[in-house]
Amino acid sequence: MITSVLVANRGEIACRVFRTCHDLGIRTVAVHSDADANALHARVADVSVRLPGETPADTYLRGDLIVKAAVAAGADAVHPGYGFLSENADFARAVLDAGLRWIGPPPDAIEAMASKTRAKQLMGIRPLADVTEADLPVLVKAAAGGGGRGMRVVRRLADLAGELAAARAEAASAFGDGEVFVEPYVENGRHVEVQILADTHGAVRPLGTRDCSLQRRHQKVIEEAPAPGLPRELDEEVRALAVRAARAVDYVGAGTVEFLVADGRAHFLEMNTRLQVEHPVTEAVFGVDLVAEQIRIAEGHPLATDPPRARGHAVEARLYAEDPARDWSPQTGTLHRLTVPGPVRLDTGHTDGDEIGVHYDPMLAKVVAHAPTRPEALRTLASALERAAIHGPVTNRDLLVRSLRHPEFTAARMDTGFYERHLPDLTAPSPDPHAPLAAALADARGRSRFGGWRNVPSQPQTKRYLMAGEEHEARYRHTRQGLEADGVRVVRADAHLVILDVDGVERKYEVTRYGQQVYVNTTTLTALPRFPDPTAQHAPGSLLAPMPGTVVRVADGLTAGAAVKAGEPLLWLEAMKMQHKITAPATGTLTDLCVVPGQQVEPGALLAVVKEAP
Repeated sequence: MITSVLVANRGEIACRVFRTCHDLGIRTVAVHSDADANALHARVADVSVRLPGETPADTYLRGDLIVKAAVAAGADAVHPGYGFLSENADFARAVLDAGLRWIGPPPDAIEAMASKTRAKQLMGIRPLADVTEADLPVLVKAAAGGGGRGMRVVRRLADLAGELAAARAEAASAFGDGEVFVEPYVENGRHVEVQILADTHGAVRPLGTRDCSLQRRHQKVIEEAPAPGLPRELDEEVRALAVRAARAVDYVGAGTVEFLVADGRAHFLEMNTRLQVEHPVTEAVFGVDLVAEQIRIAEGHPLATDPPRARGHAVEARLYAEDPARDWSPQTGTLHRLTVPGPVRLDTGHTDGDEIGVHYDPMLAKVVAHAPTRPEALRTLASALERAAIHGPVTNRDLLVRSLRHPEFTAARMDTGFYERHLPDLTAPSPDPHAPLAAALADARGRSRFGGWRNVPSQPQTKRYLMAGEEHEARYRHTRQGLEADGVRVVRADAHLVILDVDGVERKYEVTRYGQQVYVNTTTLTALPRFPDPTAQHAPGSLLAPMPGTVVRVADGLTAGAAVKAGEPLLWLEAMKMQHKITAPATGTLTDLCVVPGQQVEPGALLAVVKEAP
């Protein structure tokens, strides 16, 4: 009987495992880096152990430190979560060698399937050895781990060497293993996967399918169960292949077998020997707790004789601190508030007031809706996200809402190229034009001590805001009747709620302010000073850091005075375990290179200057 579990992970998945452990009466142990000293997962655990350092390489990828922490805290079992060391066979062996239970598959099964190269060989598939023009496009892929890290699509042979190097560096940083391989890239297929459970008594059970086709940078964004519109024969085929893969390695525990479905065929991708990020949609449809099942299997219990039956449809959206309109660049800062209304499940590793830093994945939360039908589930989830209060770094919330309502997605005609085709439309700014006025009226009422009117005629008051990258001016007046504005009727205005009558319809605006940042319903504004700062100007062609991060690489031979072409990679920034390419904005001359490899930069820092050719 397991009595105490250490989760060798952080954030959302650690909190999620702890929740089940608490329900089962199991004591919980967290590990945390210095950057996570006040993180939610460290606070909700019964006890926690510090891992000195901030980067994953110094902390969550140090299996030796984690095993010592488990022993010191009196844990009798270790749950790996997902990512980090979750598919590391040596770590699993170290846990077992320390006399602890491993809540996961046997190390030999991890070794066989966690390396995607060996997994493909086991399924009779060989990666590409010598890539030629005829093989393009190809996919460079990390042999260990997942989550889209260490993956690159290569369409030109000249780019292969650089993308191999970038993928190796990214994989080593995220998983502690820089092995990569190359395989053919199947474009515009559907990403379909099968959840399996296997016990120590020889039973292997597929728990339905999931569709995870909406992806950015090969990392899933929206997932659902069951996979909609899958022909019965194909559904049965992928389930049978998943069971075959599990039996081939004597699998035990929860796992996922992934396929790319194209032209009516299922192409085996990999087997993830761990719990998946998207496991809640399967839990919702089948009414099971997969973490509880993992624990029972680790204790030696057989799977229930009667398998659970599927009910309804579930959809999950991953809420990221990132800006999809700026090449999905991760965002940092204070998460002032995160609340999602409605009958949805919210899995998160953050709470109000948390700092979102640069060291870890930018996912803030997963929001899951379950309903009798797919259309109802999509409607519920889109509505909940639309009404959510998310105050802090820029997020992908608007993209998620628009994706869930896109006709291609609602008709289940999506594939992995969805965002490549539709990203401009999905990220086009559509702010509420009355949001600046609402913010100005709330600010005026909040600062007013005497009711906001004077005995003498008042000149129009103005306030300037930055909204969706553009400057907007709000004008209003103080009168004996209260606050007035042209074109609308002010029904109510106080510091946190403004009601405007626009063409006979009264619209409510909830206003919250944190310093210069103002949130009006779901619109984000930045209050601008009365007079602009003349020192905040940069020369034309300046390349500014889109995010905080570390300069990991500068293009070979790149120096000031070099000729560059538009779109040519100049340098690479690493932030939140991903590498981001900074390219030349135009063809011309690099007049200044302001950074060197290893240098840490803040958002807006000057990286380089390119003078455009006449």
